[in-house]
Amino acid sequence: MKENFEPCGVLVIDKPRGMTSHDVVGRVRRLYHTRKVGHTGTLDPMATGVLVVLVGRAAKAAEYLSVHSKEYLAVMRLGLTTDTEDVTGQILTTSGDIPSPSRVMEVAKTFEGDIMQVPPMYSALKIGGKKLVDLARKGIEVEREARPVTVHSLSCKHIKENDYELRVVCSAGTYIRTLCADIGKALGCGGIMAELERLSVGDFSLAHTVPLEDMGDMSDEERLSYLLPIESLFDGLPAVGLPAFYERLCRSGCEIYQKKIGTEHKIGTRVRICDASGRFFALGEIREYEEGTAIKAIKQFDI
Repeated sequence: MKENFEPCGVLVIDKPRGMTSHDVVGRVRRLYHTRKVGHTGTLDPMATGVLVVLVGRAAKAAEYLSVHSKEYLAVMRLGLTTDTEDVTGQILTTSGDIPSPSRVMEVAKTFEGDIMQVPPMYSALKIGGKKLVDLARKGIEVEREARPVTVHSLSCKHIKENDYELRVVCSAGTYIRTLCADIGKALGCGGIMAELERLSVGDFSLAHTVPLEDMGDMSDEERLSYLLPIESLFDGLPAVGLPAFYERLCRSGCEIYQKKIGTEHKIGTRVRICDASGRFFALGEIREYEEGTAIKAIKQFDI
């Protein structure tokens, strides 16, 4: 890559099994020759699938992307529990009293909707500034409060013996390991997650991914071609185009009153702010001011 050139965009990786999300970030940093790399949601080392990686200025968008729904394909194994709630952990209990497939599917369906989950100790969640997983590896367990999550849809299919395939669409912050464990607990036999693949994050699906192992053999130009524009992170938001005069004001930090530009978005709505040619340059939010509602840029991406 040219000296002083900073790559920028969204890279959708099909994460291989056995790598941490941090491992992927490190690899992308080397491939794109930049330290400015982040991701939008951790995947367990045993998991595969969609990992949205932010390169260059796109990394500034990470704090605004936690609300995306996610879709997973998992294998739930009944009849045992582990300390990690998945197949990688130490076995705590076993049971041969496995309910019928119809009963398993019936109980699994009750977890659809708004539910409460206690985050697992083996997770990247921080309490008191420390990752739970780091504490768990030291044999320390701390109290965790149950948190509300939403399972938008859940289908359950018997595969073989004690294994069931779960297809789950859920809110951000939902732990599929914990979902398997909670279903197993409700059935009275215990359950763990045996496999996990993330099928989508927001509008990004496996169809958008590039296998990480293929990128090492690419030229810099080929790798750059896989970077999606920052705007793709906000495709679900309404776009607001600003004439040159209001664009300059917006870039300077001024609020742009909706009555001046003919828009009527509700307070709290987030929008993609574009220039007169339709080029995205900032994420904005509708706020209330003394003279009415206005658009305020909350993050600019091309400065």
